[in-house]
Amino acid sequence: MRQVVASAPGKLVLSGEYAVLDGAPAICMAVDRRAMVTIAAHDGAHHVVTAPGFSDSRGSFTSDSGELSWVAGGEDFELFRQVWSAAGMSSSESLATTLDTRAFRDAESGTKIGVGSSAALTVALATALSALCGCDNADLARRAHRDFQGGTGSGVDVACSLAGGVIDYRIDDAVGRGVVWPADLHYAVFWSGVAADTRSKLECLRTKSETAARRSLGDASERFSAAFHDGVVTVIIEELGRYNEALHDFDVAHGLGIFDAGHAALAGAAASHGVVYKPCGAGGGDIGIALAAATDSLASFADFATVSGFRQLRMSPDPRGAVLIEEEQQ
Repeated sequence: MRQVVASAPGKLVLSGEYAVLDGAPAICMAVDRRAMVTIAAHDGAHHVVTAPGFSDSRGSFTSDSGELSWVAGGEDFELFRQVWSAAGMSSSESLATTLDTRAFRDAESGTKIGVGSSAALTVALATALSALCGCDNADLARRAHRDFQGGTGSGVDVACSLAGGVIDYRIDDAVGRGVVWPADLHYAVFWSGVAADTRSKLECLRTKSETAARRSLGDASERFSAAFHDGVVTVIIEELGRYNEALHDFDVAHGLGIFDAGHAALAGAAASHGVVYKPCGAGGGDIGIALAAATDSLASFADFATVSGFRQLRMSPDPRGAVLIEEEQQ
């Protein structure tokens, strides 16, 4: 059979985290950390799966119309099982699948850096399987990732991995609209060194009733989205500052710890360096982003962040979303 290779990018959430669950817009940027999936025939009696960058295990299994039965090593491959089963995969020959997410981990510690590895892997795997089963990769990725998350989450990370570039996303649409990153809007990404637990924060939020802080966060998301579409850099930065204040109030009201792991100190010091800094996504660890109108402001803030124990990560926007490559096996 042919060898199928697919990839999909990670993401950074600039605004709308949590508020997107209530219908507010989220601005999300695909970044050049990509999950890679390779599927090819092999000579064994069972299908096999490996995941460099995630597990040292080797899973082997049988499959009948998507019903997957593990022969060995299935504990580390629940996401793979969800996507394979949702695709209803059947194959008359044994397949070997490689799930490579090494780009989403710190090379020294092996810790996830928090740029959407599970969504990127879901999209890449769905894209590879779609070439074999004829299903729609976008629908497959959305269904499988939501099942994997237990019904939580907004789907913004999947939408960004599918589309690439910068998107404005609303949960009711499920598909983001492309927006242009302003040429004079400068940014830097910083990693806390602490892995965040997105699922636990979403579960905690489920138990909370609606609050004024939650409504204010939605309003701030709307204003930042409008400013980003207009493309005036000074207004974008001002509105992100207001959004960050609303996010902080929301965090205090709901006890989520979004600004933990050093994010609060960086956000508090940012204005003195001429930047706005906020945690991205669930917060409480993982990464944050600083926006500025001048590169020297970012350089000054980067020095402060480094002294504070953060590491600057070199990331660029990735205009490519999900990519499929099919090659004849030698």
